[in-house]
Amino acid sequence: MSLSVKLPLDGNVGEVNRSNAASRTRSPVGTAGVFTYTILTALVIFALGPIVLFFFSALKTQNELASNPLGLPQTWQWGNFIDAWQQANMGAGLFNSVVIVGGTVILTCFVAGCAAYALARLEIRGGSAFITYLLVTSSLPTQMFLVPLFYLWSRAGLYDTQFGLILIYVGLFSPFATLLLRSFMLTMPKEFEEAARMDGAGELKILLRIVLPNALPGLLTIALVTGLSAYNEFLFAITFIQNSDLLPVSTTFFSFQQGFTQNFTLISAAGIIMIAPMLILFLALQRRFIDGLSSSGLGGA
Repeated sequence: MSLSVKLPLDGNVGEVNRSNAASRTRSPVGTAGVFTYTILTALVIFALGPIVLFFFSALKTQNELASNPLGLPQTWQWGNFIDAWQQANMGAGLFNSVVIVGGTVILTCFVAGCAAYALARLEIRGGSAFITYLLVTSSLPTQMFLVPLFYLWSRAGLYDTQFGLILIYVGLFSPFATLLLRSFMLTMPKEFEEAARMDGAGELKILLRIVLPNALPGLLTIALVTGLSAYNEFLFAITFIQNSDLLPVSTTFFSFQQGFTQNFTLISAAGIIMIAPMLILFLALQRRFIDGLSSSGLGGA
């Protein structure tokens, strides 16, 4: 008995091998791709689902919201946004938030930039102890500072002022901003700074001309994190500011309380108006934010 085996021509051997290799690798890659897209889709639904429901709630009446809280609005009440804007005076609240957030971001970036440069680039005595102090203070609950700050701010004339609230926010957000920016600066090469020192540049000139421009992604990251935290903060804002003309937008939800009930449709409309600026800002700067956070070494923490 003779066996005959037909081999492919020499020109087709490489093609057959490539098709076999593709068939062996296609299944795992396809499975991983489906699994990845499934997880990402679930995360998108988890992130956007509450915002979508919040938006639908803002377009309903009170009775419809009570009877159909999860469904689409039967009649789209776009006037709720106008009523919420006028009733809560959200124009003044947004302006106050811009002032408070802007002052907080500028001062926090200045304080964190100087402190992070000293801890990352200069050999200072007690630097490790100060880093430990920052870690401890950033983990403490902020509520424990209310009583002493209230007493101190009342005596210093900073109570019921936006500048006093800005100083509180700078003290609250500077420890984390310093740690994050220090981690970013540790990854930067020192050759430019050494060359500047050889040319006779002082530490302040090195900080302003070399370190801070190269640390711009890290500064943008701490500015965005600090701005979001100051924009959403409620407890210190309502405690240390009593003048309604100076209150930020995060405190405007008190305007929708009617006795022991609340108008949840207007609250939803005001919430959409409130989160819209920060959402747009984050979407516009998300790439720089992610780059700065990953470059700081805290992205995988």
